[in-house]
Amino acid sequence: MSFQSPVYNSLKEQIDTMVTIVAVSKTKPIADLQEAYDIGVRDFGENYVQELVDKHEALPKDIRWHFIGHLQSNKVKYIAPFVHLIHGVDSEKLLIEINKQGEKLNRKISCLLQIYIAKEETKFGLNEAELENIIQKLPELKNVQIVGMMGMASFSSDSQIVKNEFDTLKKLFDKYSSLSIDNLKMETLSMGMSGDYKMAISSGSNLIRIGSMLFGERVYKNK
Repeated sequence: MSFQSPVYNSLKEQIDTMVTIVAVSKTKPIADLQEAYDIGVRDFGENYVQELVDKHEALPKDIRWHFIGHLQSNKVKYIAPFVHLIHGVDSEKLLIEINKQGEKLNRKISCLLQIYIAKEETKFGLNEAELENIIQKLPELKNVQIVGMMGMASFSSDSQIVKNEFDTLKKLFDKYSSLSIDNLKMETLSMGMSGDYKMAISSGSNLIRIGSMLFGERVYKNK
């Protein structure tokens, strides 16, 4: 299944122009990404470092690459030179490493702080105490720019549970938006994927990550 251009165009018509659509292209072949690029898609989301590096090398250089997976500290150096936005900063250790690599490159790397809002142990993210600790350390980390927050809601058929989790993150986002720190500017609230993006937008999301709607179901290589 190749990139679904009519679905993308319809989605763009449905949502506010201030909402960014990140096309989640993990495991998809370069030809599918090129097809999406050719109709105007510029924001792509990848989960795996090596796959992201390979696609960056093969595709046009004006693409905005979003790393949306669980990032290991020892792999930051591979994407630091070009990544547009790292979505899942879920520990102080990871943020310190991103800052270190940014310093080496004389580059300020944009990040989202991932907040734990779901009721599932498989999800990653900062709790409120960890979040507060990171915010206090930000002035020391000159080569990272925190541009917002992201969170993944529970995988639940109960829409009220999902809505409550989105609303919780929006409250935290608003709380920290008023702080005056040079490398903290809350502009992006990333919530919502193919199954719940409408609810996420209604709760204040301005960045949604859409994969299966645009590319079909994921294809995983045999390990």
